Amino acid sequence: MTPRHIAIIMDGNGRWAQARGLERVKGHEAGADTVRRIVRACGERDVEALTLYSFSTENWGRPEFEVQALMALLARYLEEEADELMLNKVRLRGIGQLDRLPTNVRYLLDKVTEYTADNEGMWLNLALSYGSRAEIVEAVQQVAREVKAGTLDPEAIDEALLSRHLYLSDLPDPDLMIRTSGELRLSNFLLWQLAYAELWVTETPWPDFDVEQLDEALAAYAARQRRFGRTAEQLSGSSS
Repeated sequence: MTPRHIAIIMDGNGRWAQARGLERVKGHEAGADTVRRIVRACGERDVEALTLYSFSTENWGRPEFEVQALMALLARYLEEEADELMLNKVRLRGIGQLDRLPTNVRYLLDKVTEYTADNEGMWLNLALSYGSRAEIVEAVQQVAREVKAGTLDPEAIDEALLSRHLYLSDLPDPDLMIRTSGELRLSNFLLWQLAYAELWVTETPWPDFDVEQLDEALAAYAARQRRFGRTAEQLSGSSS
């Protein structure tokens, strides 16, 4: 059983570099190579969507030189990977407060998004300048405007309606969330969408995460029983 949608918190780039006596940006560069491998591997395993936590709203508070280096790395990734994405029929898009991105990065993101829009393979969603709480607030504001305009009855507001106002409303919620580098928290990532995701955490930092570990996570996912609040007996069809 392959998850339709995988979400990954790509943690540990800076610590990987520091452990080797390197500048933190070198860890982010190594992490970009891992992205390339994992995107290709997920496509080969018929994953429908992959969402990568690439840059959070909180990351804007990092030292300016590191933020600038990350934006330059993102721009380089978009330029260098466009043809690879096309070759593998991957559709790219960004989610988050994209208007906060530097002009050149936003231009390249829009360009590659348009370039890959007609592909029919896996969705690659880059969470950029992304924070889940901000996403939910934005969705609630949209709903409130509809109520104020008289186009929405407050009694019609339910989980499905709010979900339709979130960034990834056209995709199934993530089935599996992978976090590297051993941290045991969600870090404001897809809080609504991850409500019933299976979690898999590894101590391995993102630059060292490889296809073998991806397959280990997929095997662990396949071995789990997803009950969504029901009992095992209900799922098996037997009486309780």
